[in-house]
Amino acid sequence: MGESKLAGLFFDAAIALLRRVRDEEAENIAAAGAAIADTVASGGRLFAFGAGHSSLAAQDVVYRAGGLALVNLLAVPGVVGVDVMPATLGSALERVDGLAGAVLDSSPVKAGDVLIVVSLSGRNALPVEMAMNARALGLKVIGVTSVAYAEETRSRHVSGTFLKDHCDIVLDSKIAVGDAELTHEGVEAPFAPASTVVTSALMQATMAAATENLVARGIEPPLLRSGNVDGGHEWNGRVMEQYADRIFFRH
Repeated sequence: MGESKLAGLFFDAAIALLRRVRDEEAENIAAAGAAIADTVASGGRLFAFGAGHSSLAAQDVVYRAGGLALVNLLAVPGVVGVDVMPATLGSALERVDGLAGAVLDSSPVKAGDVLIVVSLSGRNALPVEMAMNARALGLKVIGVTSVAYAEETRSRHVSGTFLKDHCDIVLDSKIAVGDAELTHEGVEAPFAPASTVVTSALMQATMAAATENLVARGIEPPLLRSGNVDGGHEWNGRVMEQYADRIFFRH
C-alpha cells in the first residue's frame, strides 16, 4: 500500500491551522496564560468546560501528566461525551436554557476563579449561559471558539449573542464553519474535522504560557508527572496534598 493522498492533505490542513493560530493568537494565548497564573498565585481555582466533542479539549488539560494539577473539569451530565444514550441527547441538552446556571450554582466555583469555556460554534445556549453566569459570579472567563461561526451563523441563545461576547479573553481556533477540512470527488459530505487537534493545541499552549508566567514570578507551577515513570506517583501525591483544597476531581 502506498501513501494516502487524503491523509496527507489532512495533515497539511491541520498544520496550516496550527501555524495560523500560533501566529495570530499569540497575544491572546499569553493573556490567557497570565490570567491562569494570576489565579494560581492568588489561591484561586481553575475549571474547564466543553460540551460534546469540545469537551475533549477541556478534558485534555485535566489530571494528566505534564499538566497543571489545579485544572478541574466542570462537567454537565449528558453533554461530556458520546457515551450518553442516545448520543443525540448531548446535542439537545446544549440548547436547553437554564442548565448552565443550575450547574454553576451546584458547583464549587467562586469569585476569582478562572473558567475556560470550549465551544467550537459558541452559538448554543449552554456555553453562552455558562460564560454569562460565570462572569456574573465573579469568575474570569476564557473562551475557546471559532469566531467564524459568530460571523456566518445565527446564535441559538435568546440573547442572540455568542460565547465570544461573554469572555474576558477569546482564543480563536480559526476553524471554518462545518468543521471539515477535506472534500473528495464521489463523497457527498465534507469530512476530516480538525477542531480537536487545533483546540487541544490552544489549550496546551495556554497552559505552557501559564507555566512560563508562574516561573517568571518565582512560583513553582503545580504540575503533575506521569504515573508511568519512577517516582511519578509519589510526586503527584505531594502535589495533590499541597493543593487539596483546590482540586475537586479527587473528592
